[in-house]
Amino acid sequence: MNAIKNVLKNNYRNSELDEFLKEELKDAGFGGADIQKSPLGTRLTLYVTRPGLVIGRKGSGIRDLTSKLEVKFGLSNPQISVVEVDVPELNPKIMCNRLAQLIERGTAFRRAALWTVNTVKNAGALGVEVTISGKLRSERAHFEKHSAGIIPKSGNMADKVVREGIANVLTKMGIMGIRLKIAIKDATPPEFELLSMHKEHATNDNEIDAKVVDKSSSTQEEETTGKNKPKEILENTGEINK
Repeated sequence: MNAIKNVLKNNYRNSELDEFLKEELKDAGFGGADIQKSPLGTRLTLYVTRPGLVIGRKGSGIRDLTSKLEVKFGLSNPQISVVEVDVPELNPKIMCNRLAQLIERGTAFRRAALWTVNTVKNAGALGVEVTISGKLRSERAHFEKHSAGIIPKSGNMADKVVREGIANVLTKMGIMGIRLKIAIKDATPPEFELLSMHKEHATNDNEIDAKVVDKSSSTQEEETTGKNKPKEILENTGEINK
């Protein structure tokens, strides 16, 4: 029973730490963190879009964040490393926070959701799905879902491919919840072959075969047309020597 309590306690603390970092590093584009414990201390790897804001001038930002983590969460000797996200459009936490900021600034939720879907899909994602719930247009709460591409819903494929981000927005109507799912194309296991990709290759091959058939048939028609010309026309064109 003590082991179960320790697991629950660690998960609860990790959730609190994630919420704290998301609020503390909002302007830096927080995209997640990896926590590793060792006998020498706790190592945190922060993924952000603007690492300069986290590090600060001469490392002042890192020192302030380290002291806050020691006091608030009791982490022993935290060692923080900052990593810049290569493609922020494929990070669900970053895009979810961007969507929340757009809605906070007054952008219509449907327009912001469609912009997010198009941005993620154009970045090379396998699929994207945005779900916005709450009091969107009336006093009665409901939800809207916008998606594009392929999003595996269950099984081992969903566990390996799909990434998820969640954010909340406080509007005049009330709390609005945002859930963003992104299917990463590069994370697809090599033993799986997507049906849509197979269909695309088959369609391209059929188009090439059809062009070859049309070209050969047109060539045959030209040859038969030349053979079946009347003798008078051929004589006038000089193709037959008398």
